[in-house]
Amino acid sequence: MAAARAVLTAVGAVSPESGRVTERGTRMARVGLHPRLARALLDAVPLVGARRAAEVVALLSEEPPREYGDDIAAAWRAARQGGDGYAARWRTEVRRLTAAAGESPARNPGSDANSRGDEHVAGLVAALAYPERVAHGRADGTYLMVNGTRAEVRRGSALTGAEWITVAVADRPVGSGHARVLLGGHIDGDVARSAAAPLYSEGDEVAWADGDLVARHVERLGAVELAVRPLKKPAPGLVREGLLAGLGEEGTSLLNWSQGARELRERLAFLHRRLGAPWPDVSESALHARVDEWLEPELSKARRRADLRRIDAGQALNRLLPWATGEATRLDALAPERVAVPSGSRIRIDYSDPEQPVLAVKLQEMFGLADTPRVADGSVPVLVHLLSPAGRPAAVTADLASFWRDGYRAVRAELRGRYPKHPWPEDPAAAVPTRFTNARLKGRS
Repeated sequence: MAAARAVLTAVGAVSPESGRVTERGTRMARVGLHPRLARALLDAVPLVGARRAAEVVALLSEEPPREYGDDIAAAWRAARQGGDGYAARWRTEVRRLTAAAGESPARNPGSDANSRGDEHVAGLVAALAYPERVAHGRADGTYLMVNGTRAEVRRGSALTGAEWITVAVADRPVGSGHARVLLGGHIDGDVARSAAAPLYSEGDEVAWADGDLVARHVERLGAVELAVRPLKKPAPGLVREGLLAGLGEEGTSLLNWSQGARELRERLAFLHRRLGAPWPDVSESALHARVDEWLEPELSKARRRADLRRIDAGQALNRLLPWATGEATRLDALAPERVAVPSGSRIRIDYSDPEQPVLAVKLQEMFGLADTPRVADGSVPVLVHLLSPAGRPAAVTADLASFWRDGYRAVRAELRGRYPKHPWPEDPAAAVPTRFTNARLKGRS
């Protein structure tokens, strides 16, 4: 219903204010055609005369046989000369539409009608019927309709190479990214602008293209760019919208993410996953939705990609911490950057997987520790990667007591011959934790 109302309003059949049928709409209804074709008939009569307008509209109201070709003007000539059933029906419809349309009282169309060739008239009438299908040629030989659809004509078509065409009938072959023009007509730029006038727009545009902002003043006919010139001083609001588009397309990687900033984001993602509010969601979609809260005023001051790269993402991200509730001060307690292990070392916790923090530490540094380190108020045990002296995982556990009791013996048997300079006590629970070799331990004692 909404689409129908939009079409009827666009062709002047109903009032946009009241939704009631207009006088023009009443005339269109009497013609007995689709509203698009009725609009084309009534608007074309003052320009090309009732007879010629009726002939083209009759051609559009019943698609001509394929052998008539894909050029409306050629199909029109074939219908005039044809002796088949289609041509007979076409002539009957032409007589009906000519009588229904009559001549326009506004102007005498005679000289104008006679001075225009078939190509111009056919294209003009079709453009009036389907203004959103007016199409402009592209460098690759395809066409772009003002409604944004790409289209291509068949090889050898009379439409090939035209700067502007109007598309009356098209299909989209399976597997093709373009529409295929089955019936279309030649038009010029003036007809295109006139037929699709409601789709004309002009203004400043700032868009994200090829990895940076592009500022332009653009005249458009729907999706077709008519004229473009660079814009030296775009409005700040447009620039901000363009930068937002860039962030939406390429993500927050456009900002300056130091190692500390990345780790802060991972810690917050862990807390949000495990504890929920008030810890913020720091996913790409969530950050994009809250740019006003964490990327200002830097975002509004930026003018190009390089300016985004200068924004300290970690400093900006701190604005999302729950300062109002006081929870922000507990960040280091709930998700500490490092944890002290029995050897005295402070080892960094890896929060890159928000489901499971990881502590990667040399096995000998954990001797004597039965309780697995925990985070998030003790609710989440870290996954301990016990490393060999070479720094490779020798065992992975979230239960140290169980590992010392059941798993350590096998690891000791496998590695002590390979790393004889390092301590491999029989009872790790009672051993002294160390980050040194046996030789260094003796020297220290």
